[in-house]
Amino acid sequence: MALTRCGWLLLSATFLSAGAEISITPQPAKPAEGDNVTLAVQGLTGELLAYNWYAGPTLSLTYLVVSYIVSTGDETPGPAHSGREAVRPDGSLDIWGVVPGHSGTYILQTLNRQFQTEVGYGHLQVYEILAQPVVMANDTALVERRDTLRLTCSSPSPAEVRWFFNGDALPIAVRLGLSPDGRVLTRHGIRREEAGAYQCEVWNPVSVSRSEPVNLTVYFGPERVAILQDSTTRTGCTIKVDFNTSLTLWCVSRSCPEPEYMWAFNGRALKNGQDHLNISSMTAAQEGTYTCIAKNPKTLLSGSASVVVKLSAAAVAMTIVPVPARPMEGQDVTLTVLGYPKDLLVYAWYRGPASEPNRLLSQLPSGTWIAGPAHTGREAGFPNCSLLVQKLNVTDAGRYTLKTVTLQGKTETLEVELQVAPLEQ
Repeated sequence: MALTRCGWLLLSATFLSAGAEISITPQPAKPAEGDNVTLAVQGLTGELLAYNWYAGPTLSLTYLVVSYIVSTGDETPGPAHSGREAVRPDGSLDIWGVVPGHSGTYILQTLNRQFQTEVGYGHLQVYEILAQPVVMANDTALVERRDTLRLTCSSPSPAEVRWFFNGDALPIAVRLGLSPDGRVLTRHGIRREEAGAYQCEVWNPVSVSRSEPVNLTVYFGPERVAILQDSTTRTGCTIKVDFNTSLTLWCVSRSCPEPEYMWAFNGRALKNGQDHLNISSMTAAQEGTYTCIAKNPKTLLSGSASVVVKLSAAAVAMTIVPVPARPMEGQDVTLTVLGYPKDLLVYAWYRGPASEPNRLLSQLPSGTWIAGPAHTGREAGFPNCSLLVQKLNVTDAGRYTLKTVTLQGKTETLEVELQVAPLEQ
């Protein structure tokens, strides 16, 4: 009964002196949940009879943690006792395994032999061991300058928040998009340079925890569409190619994702959906304007580039190639002319040297074919100056001569030796 009487005496005392000299300091100063904490008391004076500890803002029985009789060391738990508190003889209060609920104001009330009371105030802040936060995004694939990014840092604890971009502290330009509590990051009209890995971190004086990264993709382009030949930009110029040589045109652009490609030749679509176009054997028929069109399936934007491809000056040098190279008796052969003059007026084929008795046939400007004295009825000509000889016999072997005349009156003569393999007996 003495403990109870003492407790009630303390609660009902009418003479309270200000405890200016009593100080209460938590040890450790910034405890984490699970720590053992001592609310150390300093500044006690005189011969004291009892202590009362309160966990609350006022001297109310509701907040009474424990009453302690100095002479006997007896303790009486109060309504606010959690089972973890104990008073030391010097008046300090031990709390084992603190939890965040232990945070708040603590009051020590003392009673001396003159039945005078004195109070001291202290504050305990217990910090949580923070769980890993989670970054939630409205979307992780956005279109540049069109879409808005909104990232939310979700954490069950009321902790401070920091943001990281690609492992580094968020740049100040991006931090301007943070909400007042730092938990929501908003970027209107997202930019490509803001694509990357985002993380948030929660922290307090005793704990820190960082989220897993959320990777953001920003779609843009295509921009700066260009056509390359041998790693050299050729957009808006003319590419000159030697006759019968190969050429590869590459279409490049700045785009995310990689665009879809289409090619056109002289305004006519080609069946090619790749980023490159191959011309395996350059001829006059392949001269013209080549256009690459790049379209981004995400941004729905497109761009194009064009080049003009022409035969180089070296292409005017004519050559004659028998096809097949060594025909057999009874086969047909075509004396294929490569690099014939573009401004051709007329041409004529001869057996042997170029003389009238040896003329096989000729083509007039009107396109009419005229057979010559040496024509056997098995020869035919083509607009590109090539000569077809059908159903060969061994007497067809020998020299053939092509003579061409251009619109400017330039004459050129070219010879080829035809070999005919006899049939095996």
